[in-house]
Amino acid sequence: MDVIGTSDGWGVEKPSAGFFARVVEEAGRVPSSVLYVGDRLDNDIRPAQKAGLGTALIRRGPWDDEPVRAGYLFELASLAELPGVLRARNSS
Repeated sequence: MDVIGTSDGWGVEKPSAGFFARVVEEAGRVPSSVLYVGDRLDNDIRPAQKAGLGTALIRRGPWDDEPVRAGYLFELASLAELPGVLRARNSS
């Protein structure tokens, strides 16, 4: 993990494009090399994809009932799964 940022700390709210532009700026990478992890399709995954970021969905909360057709890279039951999933992907 390279960056942890909050919309409150940056003064921009999700799902605004400005928030995701700031994520990319802080990462210092091109958008396609940034993985954004979120638990909402409407506020996290779809706007991050629109900004060109790779995405991982954590399936939890009331958003589990929404149809998932977002094209994310990973679907996780919890954030704890992310390191292993990334290791496996990066080793292949």
